[in-house]
Amino acid sequence: MAHVITRPCCNDASCVAVCPVNCIHPTPDEPEFFTAESLYIDPETCIDCGACIDECPVEAIIPDDSLEERDEPYLQINADYYKDHDVEGGLVPPKKAPQLPDKELHVAIVGAGPAAFYAAEELVRKQSVKVDMFERLPAPYGLVRAGVAPDHAATKGVEKTFASVAAKKNFQYFLNVEVGKHISHDELVARYHAVIYAVGASTDKRLGVEGEDLRNSLPATQFVAWYNGHPDYADLDVDLSSERAVVVGNGNVALDVARILVSDPDELAKTDIADHAVAALRESNISEVILLGRRGVAQGAFTNSEFLALGDVDGVDVVIDPDDLILDDATAAALDDDTLDSTIATKIRLAREFSERPQTPGNKRIVFKFLTSPVEIGGDGQVDRLTCVQNAYADGVAGRIAVTPTEERFDIDTGLVLRAIGYRGVPVTDLPFDEGRGVVPNTEGRVQDAADGDVMPGLYVTGWIKRGATGGIGMNRMCGHETAESVLADFINGSIADPSSSRDDVADLVADRGAHRIALDGWKAIDAAEKAAGRDAGKKRLKFVSITDFEAAAAGTGR
Repeated sequence: MAHVITRPCCNDASCVAVCPVNCIHPTPDEPEFFTAESLYIDPETCIDCGACIDECPVEAIIPDDSLEERDEPYLQINADYYKDHDVEGGLVPPKKAPQLPDKELHVAIVGAGPAAFYAAEELVRKQSVKVDMFERLPAPYGLVRAGVAPDHAATKGVEKTFASVAAKKNFQYFLNVEVGKHISHDELVARYHAVIYAVGASTDKRLGVEGEDLRNSLPATQFVAWYNGHPDYADLDVDLSSERAVVVGNGNVALDVARILVSDPDELAKTDIADHAVAALRESNISEVILLGRRGVAQGAFTNSEFLALGDVDGVDVVIDPDDLILDDATAAALDDDTLDSTIATKIRLAREFSERPQTPGNKRIVFKFLTSPVEIGGDGQVDRLTCVQNAYADGVAGRIAVTPTEERFDIDTGLVLRAIGYRGVPVTDLPFDEGRGVVPNTEGRVQDAADGDVMPGLYVTGWIKRGATGGIGMNRMCGHETAESVLADFINGSIADPSSSRDDVADLVADRGAHRIALDGWKAIDAAEKAAGRDAGKKRLKFVSITDFEAAAAGTGR
């Protein structure tokens, strides 16, 4: 019997570290790790020891004899990876822990998302390292709380890892405290040996087309935050009265948005989706969502696991016109001679299978359109149509598949356009910024005064603000650990200075400036109150969306 990795895989590679026979790939030491859609278990090498199952934070690993019917395709997906990846088994020697100087190391982390926690995880292993985490919102976990789709509860299992980090004696929360308002960058630098910014990529990329700012033309980032109960977007103006929505982009965020728009609100109500979103979805008229991909199916940005999962949504048809599944010449040739990368080959196979499925009268629809780009959003004050252009393959550069617009244009009647073409970082006050890449320039997390410039001692970044808005939880784990290792190495070699002031006054300092700081006990009270309210409502959690409600719950006076 072998084990199988299924859809919830978060790529954090904790399973790799405990596998005694090295049967889980790609590992963090392999180049493919940084682009892999998932991790995969080699069925020929797995010895069924169960260590990976115990370690997996999102319960994605299942014995092959316990798979539900909907997960059986993952048997083939796992095995296919090893058709074109030659890997060897064997034990991976553990890294030797660094020997720190005989004094405390004080680190401030700005942000409380996955990359922040993974950096903290590595740092708090040493009792002499004291970590204070600052987050402007009253709740931690970043996009795990406010970005992961509510019907993907298993993915949020990484919160258990983050909670174990926060429970360490050498860790402190400063939730509901905004750096730049309640405490300045310079004041952090004066009180900590190292300051790590893990502030993510907080804005979206724009389409750059006429009509993009019409009402009901929205970034998917805001729509996702709205249905996930992010306090900043609880009052987002979303009109769901039209019968059709268009999502520009076909990455996993686009698939999430499409799925939420057409899922049964009664089923969504059992998740931790925000109540205001459920109420709006109950009144929604949307019965069809069209996803636009600029290039072909082989270049689709979605992962195979999320693509496959769309077929399991009750009452929803996944619609693909077989004539739209046009391949570029290089991909078609590689597919024919069985040399195409297995991940891309699986993507094409799944799309062809979807295109052959019969449609059910009365079902809602998620429609994929490839080789299509938006050129104009039309409407009188509010969206009522989207003009698109049909693309064709063109000569690429260095093996990249390029497309070019044709003369063929067409309109799609729609009352809602959501752009889901990626996140982008914004400048961080008092830090240099690379406008072209949307990141703080750095080397292995060490902030530089310019791209390829000098390192600014004591300042670090991790996550999307470090490397750009690519990769999920697994990538953030490696990224956070790398930055933490840079901090420890610099502390050991003496390249960061001792702070000029004590950090002991930080709590009083932020309180004097109006911050209602929430520490670990306050977050535990919020967490307990949300879960208790959720149980009463028949769901896992009922999220607070008002800052005052968070603060009341933290103080024990809410709900």
